[in-house]
Amino acid sequence: MEIKIDSVKKYIDQLFNEEAEFIEIRILGKAEEKEEIKGYGYGTPLLITVKSEKGIKRYILSTVRPGQFGHEYMSDRAAILIWNHKAFNKLKNHVKSVDLGVFLENGELRSIDNPIEFFQLVEYVEGREYFHDLNRIAKTEEVTDKDIRRAESLAAYIAEIHRVKKEDYQLYRRRIRELIGHGEAIMGLIDSYRGDEDFLEKDELKKIELKCVDWRWKIRDKGYRLSQVHGDYHPWNILFTGETEFVVLDRSRGEWGEPADDVAALTINYLFFSLLKHGELRNTYLALWNKFIETYLDLTGDEELFRVIQPFYAWRGLVVASPIWYPNLAYKTRRKIFNFIHNILETEEIDHRNIHQYFK
Repeated sequence: MEIKIDSVKKYIDQLFNEEAEFIEIRILGKAEEKEEIKGYGYGTPLLITVKSEKGIKRYILSTVRPGQFGHEYMSDRAAILIWNHKAFNKLKNHVKSVDLGVFLENGELRSIDNPIEFFQLVEYVEGREYFHDLNRIAKTEEVTDKDIRRAESLAAYIAEIHRVKKEDYQLYRRRIRELIGHGEAIMGLIDSYRGDEDFLEKDELKKIELKCVDWRWKIRDKGYRLSQVHGDYHPWNILFTGETEFVVLDRSRGEWGEPADDVAALTINYLFFSLLKHGELRNTYLALWNKFIETYLDLTGDEELFRVIQPFYAWRGLVVASPIWYPNLAYKTRRKIFNFIHNILETEEIDHRNIHQYFK
């Protein structure tokens, strides 16, 4: 991108609410480029010297360079700078942070002033969440043609999404690392349990965590699988607006990831709702499971899915068995889910045609 002196001057004028006379703007450590900074790269600090009624002042305009080590996303880099802006000024003898700002697409600089929290405004869509369908099936014990077509539509959508690939092996490693260690993923879910719940065996959560770490090393180098993903593709984030038409909500945790993430997030709910309502896997929900899986495989040909999905099922299993998210589950239901987690993690390739066996 290009940073012009006029854009920086306008920003400084607005920030201090006064006319400032620029003496110099240059890349820190270099003396050239006083009139225009071209090819400015994120992570390159600029030294800005200005003269105002208060005298001569110098400022450093800094950004965070994109790259691995958790800096891949613009939101990663924003989080670092937001923290810096607050934390610098709380420590004795630390250089002061003057402002927090953003670059706009047109090259202008815009102050964010002094944020306390951020918010997001999204459009409203009229529709009905998919979990209502799963609740209805429990009451009627009947799967309609529309239910089958909806499962097929949900599988076709995510198969199309996953067709978009990205070549970035380090980013794939990051996503698998986050699956294990992120606060919203496996370790975060494990830490949300007290650890002494009556349905848990001694050191059971520790054993699950260690198995998941083993799985990280099994799949971390499958970067060729990096695909466009939703990231939280479950029945509460799917809003049907027609017979088979729907919109999705609350995409999470990154634009790119492992396709197994989305498949596990949705399909575990077919199994969970059957356990939740009936205490066992019944053909009603298994019909939806089979239709979704068969459709997805027909469209993607991704047979390797069942050799990488195990830790993603473990994560989602920890969610649906959680006393925080589901405080009223029966003891037997939680134990069957934990049986599923253990058996899945000990299986190198899942037999999706006999999914019921993993709950024993």
